[in-house]
This record gives sequence, C-alpha cells and structure tokens, in this order.
Amino acid sequence: VQLQASGGGLVQAGGSLRLFCAASGGTFSSYAMSWFRQAPGKEREFVAAVSRNGDTTTYADSVKGRFTISRNNAENTVYLQMNSLRPGESAVYYCAADKYRLVAARNAVWGQGTQVTVSS
Repeated sequence: VQLQASGGGLVQAGGSLRLFCAASGGTFSSYAMSWFRQAPGKEREFVAAVSRNGDTTTYADSVKGRFTISRNNAENTVYLQMNSLRPGESAVYYCAADKYRLVAARNAVWGQGTQVTVSS
C-alpha cells in the first residue's frame, strides 16, 4: 500500500485543520492506521490511531478531546480532524499503515508527511 498525506497548512492558534491520508495499491481495510508528527529537532511522536474497521481509536494524551481520527474504507482514506490547535503542535504530520498493530511500528508503511504550522 502507498500513502499520500495532505491537508496541512498554516493556521492560527485555536484554529482547526483536517488532514487526509489517501491509500492506494493495497487492501486498505487490512491496515490499522496511525497519525504521527515530528517537529524540527524532536523525535517522531504518536498522535492517534484507528483500527481496521474503525471501531477502536486511541490518542496521545496531549490531543485527547481536541483531535479526532476516523476512516472511510470505501474511499481508502483516513482523516485527522484537529481542533484548538496550539503553536507547539507545528510539525510534519505523517500517516502510517500497519497490518499487525493498532499503533504503527517503525516498520509500518509510512506516507510522506504534510506540514502543519500553527501561528501564535
């Protein structure tokens, strides 16, 4: 499977963005999907994950109540709705697909990332 993330951009603190990750070349419903983010000089960190059929989700504590992950298997797409964004959340956001784990491991399939910049 190949992944293409999009939807990033510049937003003011407190604003919202919706990220998209489109999958192709595989059976999308066979993969749990995750979002991670990486800011300059920092480690890549987990944001959210959704199970193969969408009935289970998990979030980093820092985004609970503000971010929502969802998926549409008919459209081979996973979404990340981000509300109440904070300046410290500026990062490149990556989607990942993992056949065996809810939260993607390093050897999962990774997309190329989309830049999110939150201005104060």
